[in-house]
Amino acid sequence: MALSEKLKDAFQRFDQANSEDPNIEVFGGAPYPKELLYAERMTAVLNDFEPNASEALQLTARCQHICRWEIPRNQYEMNKPGYLRWRQDLKKFHAKKARTILTEVGYDEDTIKQVAFLLLKKQLKKSAETQALEDVICLVFLQYYFEPFAAKHPNEKVIDILQKTWGKMSEKGRQAALQISFSKTSKNLIDQALKA
Repeated sequence: MALSEKLKDAFQRFDQANSEDPNIEVFGGAPYPKELLYAERMTAVLNDFEPNASEALQLTARCQHICRWEIPRNQYEMNKPGYLRWRQDLKKFHAKKARTILTEVGYDEDTIKQVAFLLLKKQLKKSAETQALEDVICLVFLQYYFEPFAAKHPNEKVIDILQKTWGKMSEKGRQAALQISFSKTSKNLIDQALKA
């Protein structure tokens, strides 16, 4: 998919912001700022899943977790209400960060509003673009983060997370998820989650 000069500029600025993440993840033997690597994975999966994605959706995928480390989870109560507050505050924070960068790049107000709409996950299951974004988020989780997560948690919790993830996805997203290459252990957990 051809990238406009404006889109390239926005990606570069998003990546520059995310490259300041102090959290490092090693992938392929090389260290990466965690949210920079996540952003690149979001773009790669979006390109495969929705090759004709609008510019707003491409922008949103790239900045989905922009500067996420600035609002750490441990600043909130370690319970479900605390978690939900943290997630809501993150969405607003990401939308504000994205607006600043997109305004500097020269995007029009309609595009900026659509990116905010998507970052705030508005009209999930009703908006095709919000649903596509959610599918990509779930696919990135399943492809890159599920197995490390499963290794650290009891099977009951892993199955619960898988069921919640599956519930957020469209049929197209679910079909794409079933094409991911999982270990035998992970496949067994997925089978259990989908049968329950």
